Amino acid sequence: MRTFLSLTAVTCLSLSLHAQGNFATQGHGFVHEASKEYEWPTDPEVLRKLDQWQDRKFGIMFHWGVYSVPGISESWALCSEDRFTTRRKKILPGATYGDFKKWYWNLAESFNPIKFEPSEWADIMKDAGFKYLIFTTKHHDGFCMFDSKYTDYSIAKGPYKDSKYNNVAYHLFDAFRRQGFMIGAYFSKPDWHCEDYWDPSLSTPTRNPNYDINKYPEKWAKYQQYTANQIDELMTDYGNIDILWLDGGWVKKPKQDIKLDEIVDNARKKQPGLIAVDRTIPGRNENYQTPELVIPKTQINHPWESAITISNSWGWNPKPKFKSPEWIINTLAEITAKGGCFALNVGPTGEGVIEEEVLIRLKKAGEWLKKNGTAIYATRTTPNYNSGRVWFTANKDKKTLYAIYALPEGEDLPSTIEWEGNEPTGKMILLQNGKRVKYTCKDGKVTVTLPEGLKKEALAFSFRTARL
Repeated sequence: MRTFLSLTAVTCLSLSLHAQGNFATQGHGFVHEASKEYEWPTDPEVLRKLDQWQDRKFGIMFHWGVYSVPGISESWALCSEDRFTTRRKKILPGATYGDFKKWYWNLAESFNPIKFEPSEWADIMKDAGFKYLIFTTKHHDGFCMFDSKYTDYSIAKGPYKDSKYNNVAYHLFDAFRRQGFMIGAYFSKPDWHCEDYWDPSLSTPTRNPNYDINKYPEKWAKYQQYTANQIDELMTDYGNIDILWLDGGWVKKPKQDIKLDEIVDNARKKQPGLIAVDRTIPGRNENYQTPELVIPKTQINHPWESAITISNSWGWNPKPKFKSPEWIINTLAEITAKGGCFALNVGPTGEGVIEEEVLIRLKKAGEWLKKNGTAIYATRTTPNYNSGRVWFTANKDKKTLYAIYALPEGEDLPSTIEWEGNEPTGKMILLQNGKRVKYTCKDGKVTVTLPEGLKKEALAFSFRTARL
């Protein structure tokens, strides 16, 4: 069943998310597109778990670490490449590069999330309609949000060490698992704090190892083992893990081989069916693709996920520009219709708080999903998936279609909604209230008449069609 599919559609990605007219990339300035090829897994257990994951549709992603204390961009200011230099100078004006790195590493001494309550987070996210979790166990800066035996640079070794939740990832995974979530562990393949990746006696001009790994193979072998050990910890000591979400696409064969095939094979001995996401690296370990901050322009019928932030940064920042509840709902509808899952990223504060403005938006999205979720969850694609502002999904029975009208923010509901194709047969139900609505079909165009008194929000309709 090993099939390669060319993603010509993904080479041209749509940056426009229809709900607000603003860009998903606002405030970020850099976008990772999806891989150009996809290789289907051959392991039946992985395929089953992928199918289960595709039912979930809506995931919550957390970027949380030492960078959350001052509210700066995660990890990247440590990198001395040109495009990060300006960012670094704005964070700590006048500091030398060496002083900046020392300051950044020492943020671990003030990261003390005393207000973190994992069960509260899980309750909030369940109520918001999320069905799976992606949590940053370690970003490129090397700071571990789990109690690793292989480094002291972790949440469990600093000022938070005496908290009952000091092994943050363990308690977070446990709380979300108890609420029925699939669990995903984000893990950075590069580790800039590890002396076997960035040797502290040498300069660090790029994101890559700052020594010749062919000249010092013993040193690189230590890093390979370090990476394998930490992933094995997560696979062994943290309960059932469904997704291993690997970031840092420059760490790959042949230049930076970390023996990932072996790591994934060993992980699946402890986590059967584990979904491996070696993002941006086509092949056996990229079980689903991850366009970042964008939505593919057209429908793709193999597993993929768009990871997009709710604000203008991945981690918490003190001056956020939040996207609206309407944007969340309409983006979810578009991604689902195109065959993907939506990982919405939230950055908690350094104290472990999810901000009120975030909660307001998530609550409204959750309220919409409680009424309209059957048009999203456990659906699959249908060939005619879009007509203007209307997005279409299909029930797995292949007999029921859903039409989702993405109401733009600030606009009133029209008196009628029209689309082309996907002509209904029999009754049509408005999911908002469970009542039938009137419609007509003429010359391939469907016109739905909306009753008065509807709540002003995106509308979802269910119906049968003879042409599905």
